[in-house]
Amino acid sequence: MPAGQIRVDPTDGLVVAGDEETQLTWMDARRDGVSFTPRAGKAVEINALWHHGLRVTAELVAESDSALGDELLRQAERVGDSFRRRFWNPAAGCLFDLVPEDGARRDEAAAQIRPNQVFAVSLRHSALSGEQQRAVVDVVGRRLLTPFGLRTLDPADAAYRAEYAGPLRSRDEAYHNGTAWPWLLGVYVEALLRSEGFSPESRREGRRVLQPLIDEMEGACPGQIAEVYDGGRADFSSATATGKAHAPARDQHPDGCPAQAWSVAMTLRALRLTLAGEGVTPAGGAQAGPPAAGRRDPSRRTAWPR
Repeated sequence: MPAGQIRVDPTDGLVVAGDEETQLTWMDARRDGVSFTPRAGKAVEINALWHHGLRVTAELVAESDSALGDELLRQAERVGDSFRRRFWNPAAGCLFDLVPEDGARRDEAAAQIRPNQVFAVSLRHSALSGEQQRAVVDVVGRRLLTPFGLRTLDPADAAYRAEYAGPLRSRDEAYHNGTAWPWLLGVYVEALLRSEGFSPESRREGRRVLQPLIDEMEGACPGQIAEVYDGGRADFSSATATGKAHAPARDQHPDGCPAQAWSVAMTLRALRLTLAGEGVTPAGGAQAGPPAAGRRDPSRRTAWPR
């Protein structure tokens, strides 16, 4: 891959990457020359991470090289301004998934409601205003949230695939077009916490959202969570967002790898944030997290603090 395919656009400071022949983000399903989620251009999560990375690096070098730190901050401010201007979708009240290079025409795929935008809220340095952050969490919660992960596409979209099933090509088509990914639930919970200032209410809601995945870790594959689940029917997220109890929906069958490390890691990381916040040790000095493993009735479900 030519190095020029990943670069900073000098017109706005945003990272642009890829073409019709490449899949450079985590949504990389491609088979028989077909890219099922083409995302060439400026991807929302890549640029949220770019803005965050610039600010973190500026913090790290500020003491030893103040001039470099100041230059990185100026670059981060420019990226943040461009991010708000280019990615905000006022019609949907959330973020575009993709922004084309300057001069290119924005297509319908750019406005698809996908979970990648949640990184613009979950990171410590967000380019968005507080109102925009809460709006993104609200839209993602209503359109993409399920008991077992975030859907990769809004069920109202014509390209939505509710089931990850069938031959390999059908699975690849569904992989990032509806299939729910548990690891993204950890990102969503962190975004929820940050958008609400780690309030007690947001912590309780975060634990409630994580409960079905915690229960999965006590199921048929102890201590593990699958790679993906079916996206399922369209009414999960509305019940979740309104605070109603949501029982695990059995038409969301687990699939892919039966024991996926990032599914478990992101669930436990998000759980710790709901219990202890960011970089805080819980009262009593105990490290936040699930209790130590022990012998127990395998049919028993653990209910984490509400």
